[in-house]
Amino acid sequence: MVFCNRTSGSGGVNDFLQSVEKRAYQMAHFATGNPEEALDVVQDAMMAFVRKYADKPEEERRPLFFTILQNRIRDWHRRQNVRNRWNAWWVGKFRTDDEDADPVQDLADPRGLTPEKALTDSATGNALHGAIRRLPLRQQQAFLLRSWEELSVAETARAMGCSEGSVKTHHSRAVQALREMLKDEWP
Repeated sequence: MVFCNRTSGSGGVNDFLQSVEKRAYQMAHFATGNPEEALDVVQDAMMAFVRKYADKPEEERRPLFFTILQNRIRDWHRRQNVRNRWNAWWVGKFRTDDEDADPVQDLADPRGLTPEKALTDSATGNALHGAIRRLPLRQQQAFLLRSWEELSVAETARAMGCSEGSVKTHHSRAVQALREMLKDEWP
């Protein structure tokens, strides 16, 4: 993804965005459970970063970008909650009971997982991804920002918009939950 040719400091914005795009996508994918939605969230975060913070010094970019990404993920969840409420009302209001229809059969896998892909992925990797997806959103994001992105507690708190104590609590609970969920995968 190339957004602009603006540079500041010793590295350009494009270089920075290329360095974080895969991890940002994974983080958004964990949060949304949908590859297309995750891509939209990351692209939106990157565009906002370029518009507002492209001229920031290199050392400030990671925390700023992940703050924007966290905000976009929260916005996505808020929109989903509204849509789900609307859809529940709409379906309940206008639903026709067709005894032969199986609504589960008509649904696509929200993760876009095909049987072929499921077979080729490693069992351990799948277990880890599944466990991270099952974490509550705040624990998931605290774990990914602290353990995966290696942001400090203060940077993570700023990115998540909460206190440093909350980050420590969410991260600790995430690690405990992951250990419990993955105890059969990693002894």
